[in-house]
Amino acid sequence: MIYNVILSGGIGSRLWPLSRKSAPKQYLPIIDGKSMFELTLARNKAISDACIIVGNKDNHQLSQQVMANGNINNYFYIVEAAPRNTAAAIAFACFGLAYNDIVIVTPADHMINGDAKYQRVMAEGINLAAQDVLVTFGIRPSKPETGYGYIERSDNRVLSFREKPDVETARGFVESGSFLWNSGMFCFKAGVYLKELQQHAPTVYEAAYKTWLNRSGAFMPEFETMEIPSISVDYAVMERSNNLRVIEADFEWSDLGSFDAIWDYRENISGNYKAMPNLVMTTLNKHVEFVGLENLILVETNDAILVIPRNQSQKVKEIYERLELEKPDLLQ
Repeated sequence: MIYNVILSGGIGSRLWPLSRKSAPKQYLPIIDGKSMFELTLARNKAISDACIIVGNKDNHQLSQQVMANGNINNYFYIVEAAPRNTAAAIAFACFGLAYNDIVIVTPADHMINGDAKYQRVMAEGINLAAQDVLVTFGIRPSKPETGYGYIERSDNRVLSFREKPDVETARGFVESGSFLWNSGMFCFKAGVYLKELQQHAPTVYEAAYKTWLNRSGAFMPEFETMEIPSISVDYAVMERSNNLRVIEADFEWSDLGSFDAIWDYRENISGNYKAMPNLVMTTLNKHVEFVGLENLILVETNDAILVIPRNQSQKVKEIYERLELEKPDLLQ
């Protein structure tokens, strides 16, 4: 069996005030009236036998609503009591599968263009995963992006993972030709992943398995959940494993994790480049004009307005973190 594991527990803090805890970015209809969650489901339907959605208690109803509206029945749901990062989330999905079942792990908030290319790359990943290796997918960088992590590789061998760099370091990565953007997508046998997790991050494995054993239906228990170290799959397994391969993907990809990324997407939508002087996103159907101003992002909801220069869009996360302390109601 081939399962698409969709990680849908993120909040999308860099897209505040559009993205909220009750309506994270993956559920917002910002791509031609559809959400990235819907597009992820459709994209992987042709290459998987069933879907496993790992979400959280604050937004799992949104996923279920999408499944009901699309009349989709071949899926399973895992509801986390609290976010404990991707290493545990993927483990939850794998605990209920057979050793040789193959999982394609995809975040719910990616934008991908080129279905034929995507299916070809995933088929290559499935074939590699059948050989008992962990597969990650890298994207050839189109610019020195500071909002993504990077994978250093030689052919399909992973040499190192690099955290989000500064501009000069990112420029060096791109110029070297040896680095790919880390897409956060993976493919492997369920049993192979759990074996690697147990070897390289045993405390995560044991705490996650204890949580799994004490679940109530689809719902993970809160007490046991909070004992799980909050570690990403990159740090827990991928950066430590000697059993890893990378496939360079040639489809268009973005995690749309910032307003700058949305700006790029809208400029290049349908392949027709049209430079935009400013980006406006509003839920209030208001007309907006700028006079003598360029490279600004204006976002408006019924309770908040954000204005920020384009090259500062990554700093929206800092605003989100400050509001968590000062005005948490604005995050709900």
